[in-house]
Amino acid sequence: MSRILLKNVTKQFDTRGGGKVTAVDNFNLEIKEGECFSFLGPSGCGKTTTLRMIAGFEDLTEGEIWLGDRPVSVKEKNLYVPPEDRGLGMVFQAFAVWPHLNVFENVAFPLRVKKTPSGELREKVMTALDHTDLTGAEKAFPSDLSGGEQQRIALARAIVTSPSVMLLDEPLSNLDPKLRESMRFEIKALQKKFNFTIIFVTHDQSEAMALSDRMLVMDMGKIIQAGAPREMYEQPANQFVYGFLGQSNFLKVRASEGKIFPAGSEVSLDSPVAGAPEGGEGLTASRPNEIILGRTAGEGGVRGRVEKRLYMTYCVEYHVEVAGQTVRVHGPHRDALPEGSECFLGFRNARWYDAESAEAELERTERQVI
Repeated sequence: MSRILLKNVTKQFDTRGGGKVTAVDNFNLEIKEGECFSFLGPSGCGKTTTLRMIAGFEDLTEGEIWLGDRPVSVKEKNLYVPPEDRGLGMVFQAFAVWPHLNVFENVAFPLRVKKTPSGELREKVMTALDHTDLTGAEKAFPSDLSGGEQQRIALARAIVTSPSVMLLDEPLSNLDPKLRESMRFEIKALQKKFNFTIIFVTHDQSEAMALSDRMLVMDMGKIIQAGAPREMYEQPANQFVYGFLGQSNFLKVRASEGKIFPAGSEVSLDSPVAGAPEGGEGLTASRPNEIILGRTAGEGGVRGRVEKRLYMTYCVEYHVEVAGQTVRVHGPHRDALPEGSECFLGFRNARWYDAESAEAELERTERQVI
């Protein structure tokens, strides 16, 4: 299978109030063979709906979906290939294992549906169990296993039919952080062994960044930006992408005569702000780990006061008040500043964005409950 192609794909749903909402809006995307491609976005943005249309669990309102050279959904021609005939592997957020079947039978289920001969079936199941570190657990039942082992059952069942495309819908969100991290490596290892294409749906930025060859960020049914993870992190298309890909601060500011002032302050930032205009109001975007935290005015930066100090595993997080606004700053554990102390912030790599309308955030909230 050479690619996955979505052409002008749109999906509308009826709302409780009798209206319609466009969950996926004129979606155009090509995913290459062997790629791990992530859909990233907040709840209600349309990423799972898109995955379900690729899988065949939802029909299109408009558009076309192709798997390789084969059309599987073409609304104009009323063409629709059911999920079982699309040749895809799927793993969901809920492990979706059958509690009354042992591990072997859970994994064997799709082969039994295909009426695979018993000898071939057993060979394929044992190979899938071996690749997911479940050898020896064939007779165990899901209730006897941990969450991570249950997720491995779901992975084994997905790969047992040797699919060319694997669809993963938030498959790690029910696992604890340590296990979630290890499962990321296992998924990538399986991809290398079987050379399948992965579409990975998540709202977790770190998962998308760690797993993806390419990814996209969705918002309100639209693709906002697509590209390689590092490219998108370092060159976000707008405020929404900047805020969604990693921790961020947005400080209300005004530009005047080439200088940037925090709103309500007459003291300008010492640091340049990329994209800032000569005048007007907007936001500066900055990462907590890119802000320089100084103790004295001689170190430069805008004056602030430590409101709160939190010890994290990898840093100390400060909540610093600057002209009535709160800025999060990450610093080293050594020589931590006490709460209430004066400090000075230097904003490295800060970017300018025009303030987003309140209506956009309201629509995002409404989409989460439709």
